[in-house]
Amino acid sequence: MAHVLFNCFALLTVAGAVGVVANKNAVNAAMCFLLSLVGLAGLFVQLDAYLLAFVLLLVYAGAVVALFLFIIMLLDTQGRQKWDFSKLAVFTSLVAFGLLLAGLGTFVKRGQLEAPNPNAAGGVGAALKPYAYQLFTTYLLPVEVMGFLLLVAMLGVIVLSRKAGTGEDAP
Repeated sequence: MAHVLFNCFALLTVAGAVGVVANKNAVNAAMCFLLSLVGLAGLFVQLDAYLLAFVLLLVYAGAVVALFLFIIMLLDTQGRQKWDFSKLAVFTSLVAFGLLLAGLGTFVKRGQLEAPNPNAAGGVGAALKPYAYQLFTTYLLPVEVMGFLLLVAMLGVIVLSRKAGTGEDAP
C-alpha cells in the first residue's frame, strides 16, 4: 500500500511541475504549483516528516501561492501566445536533458539506495518542542521582521501596479 501511495504522490508532484512549466496562463500555472506542493507534502508525510509537510503546506501553499495569485490577478498579466525557440534555448534544453539522462543512468547502474535503520531514528515528533521554544523566544524578532518586510513588499506591489490617471484617489 505504501508503494501505491508513494507512486500516486510522486505522479501528482511531477504532473503539477510539468503543468507549471507547460501552462501559458499564469493563474493555471500557479494552481499547478499548488498541486505539486500538495503532492510533495504527501511525500513528506510518507517519510514521517509531519512538521515539514505542515510547514510546506502552511508557508508555501498557504502564503506564497496565495501571494502569487494575488499579484497575478492584480497585475492582470497575459501569457505569451507563441513559443520562441532560440538556438541558445534549444541548446540549454538539450544539455539539461542530457544531464537528466546521465543522472538516471547512474542511478540505475548503481542500484537502489540503502534502506535506513529504523532503530537508529528517534521518535516522531520527539524534537519538536525545542524548535517551538527557539521559534517563539530566540527567533521571534526575525520572524516578525520578515513578516513586516513581506507586508511592505505586498503594499509596494499594490502601489506600483496602480494605473496612472484613473482618478480613483485624486484629491
